[in-house]
Amino acid sequence: MVITTLTSRELNQDIARAKRAAKRGPVIITRRGKPEHVLLSVEQYQKLTGHKRNIADVLADEGTLGLDFNPPKARITLSAADLS
Repeated sequence: MVITTLTSRELNQDIARAKRAAKRGPVIITRRGKPEHVLLSVEQYQKLTGHKRNIADVLADEGTLGLDFNPPKARITLSAADLS
């Protein structure tokens, strides 16, 4: 894992560089010489937090995953309650 350090100015001038570096490891963003933020890839973040994807996450990303999910419409009928 490679740790990259960028100043806030470098980040603002070349965000693509920061994204590429985040694929290799954490990117520490400094402000006035002091660490202020850390940029991580989603995969690194999920490892760190132990976040597991749930079905809602998968369905929300269906366009990027190439899934074809077209569930049938629910048919709900209402009827009067039998209170006898």
